[in-house]
This record gives sequence, C-alpha cells and structure tokens, in this order.
Amino acid sequence: MNKILIQEGAGKAKVAEIIGWAKKNRIPFFYLPQKKLNSIDPHHQGAIALLAAKEYASLDTILASSEIPFLVLLDGIGDPQNLGAIIRTAEGAGVDGIVIPERRSVLLTETVAVVASGALEHVKVARVKNLARTMEELRKKEVWLIGAEEGGEGLWHEFDYTVPVGLVFGSEGKGMRPLVRQKCDKVLSIPLLGQITSLNVAAAAAIFMYEIVRQRKSIRQ
Repeated sequence: MNKILIQEGAGKAKVAEIIGWAKKNRIPFFYLPQKKLNSIDPHHQGAIALLAAKEYASLDTILASSEIPFLVLLDGIGDPQNLGAIIRTAEGAGVDGIVIPERRSVLLTETVAVVASGALEHVKVARVKNLARTMEELRKKEVWLIGAEEGGEGLWHEFDYTVPVGLVFGSEGKGMRPLVRQKCDKVLSIPLLGQITSLNVAAAAAIFMYEIVRQRKSIRQ
C-alpha cells in the first residue's frame, strides 16, 4: 500500500480505525478535501487506499541478496517518468535494490511500472521512513555511499566501485537535501561542456550505474 487518503472533516469514529492501522503499519496517510477524493473515486466512504504496482521489499532482504551490494538511493524523486526510467536502467545494470523514502517521493504507481517496461518485476524496491537514518545504517554495514551532484569532489568514475556501494541521487529540482548529502562518503559529478547546468536525474543515474558495471565486469574478466 502506497498511502491512504482521508477526507478532511470526516467523523473521527469513522476513520479512527483506519488511522490507527496506518500508524501501526507505517503507511503514510494524508487529509484531502472531499472534492479531491471524489475526483479519485466518487464512491469512497471517507478514505481511499492507493496500492503500489508491486510489493515493497525490506532493506535487509536486498542486502542479503548479494555479497557486494549495488544499491541506488533516491532522495525525493517526484516524476514517475524519472523513477520508471531509473528502475529500467537499474535492472539492466544488475542493481540489487532501490531505496526510496515513504514521503516527499513518487512511489510505485502504475505510471512508474509502465515506464519501467517490465523491469519493475525484477528490481527490488525498499521504502524507508528516513533516508538519512537508513544511510547511517548502510555505512555501519560497510556500504560506501556515493552522491551524484554538480560541483562534487571529483568525477563520476574516480572511485573504486568494486566495493559494496550505494549511489545517491537527489530530486529533480533541488538535488540532495543537505543532511542526505552530508551522509555521503563522497560526492562526485559528471562534467557538462555545453550551456545547460545539469542532466536529467535518470540520465545521470544511467552514467553512474554503468560505470559500476564497467568496473565490476573488468574485475571479473
């Protein structure tokens, strides 16, 4: 379940059980005007549950699937087209799992699944309450966290990606939040030689992911 939408002003007794269940199971819930809920489903009775296109995985399950984890962490991606494109590239690059926050981020919607073109069936996605705290946990597990952002400490290929690694990408407009950036072990960038100042996040993610593919493939050979 992605989230629950609750009608503003709905009788407390009517939705109390739903809210209690959502809190217990860490499902995000939001209050919206009745008119907005009516536009989604005119037959609602004060609450609407939005289901994910795929069941989320736990972070522990993702980490256990590989001796040298290859993760992608997304800090607030808001466009389902971008998330779908990243998932599609991640599947091709052999990523072990993607981590997204449960709030301020697009979730696994049908649009994401369509753009991913079948890749979502093969990529594990974990949804976490606090991305910065999750990054701390990953560092304790000896996973190197490499942020991607303009003005980084070096270029995207100037790191040994043969170790357990998590690539961190920020939102389309603001990039990584300061706390998330602070939790990265390194922040690297892609040089831009034209007039634009940034790449689309899905394009940048593809460049970073396939550098990991290149390095790890050369080691195996």
